[in-house]
Amino acid sequence: MAKCDEGYICEVCGKDVAAITDSDLYLRYVIGMVDPETLHTLRERHLRCNPALGQFIVDDDFEAIRCDGPFDKRELDPEFVKQREELVTRGWQRLREVVKTKLPIVEYPLA
Repeated sequence: MAKCDEGYICEVCGKDVAAITDSDLYLRYVIGMVDPETLHTLRERHLRCNPALGQFIVDDDFEAIRCDGPFDKRELDPEFVKQREELVTRGWQRLREVVKTKLPIVEYPLA
């Protein structure tokens, strides 16, 4: 199968990342952690396959992710956690919005 026919394969579990709302890569892009010029060169992961980031999504429509170990948000500075939860949650909510629109990809990131 040609590389372009493979879809977005998770580098952790090897399964297809079928929905943008499950995408670690696009969430990182939306919140400003990925430069648009490098988006196409980076590997994909499910949010659940990257609990260090996914744990910061706090939304009733998202099943909470737990990240055990040194990156567990319960072990981090509370102010940092609050700021990270606000940013990452807004980013995930933005992904849910862009699914419903025909926005060009350059308009996905948060303002």
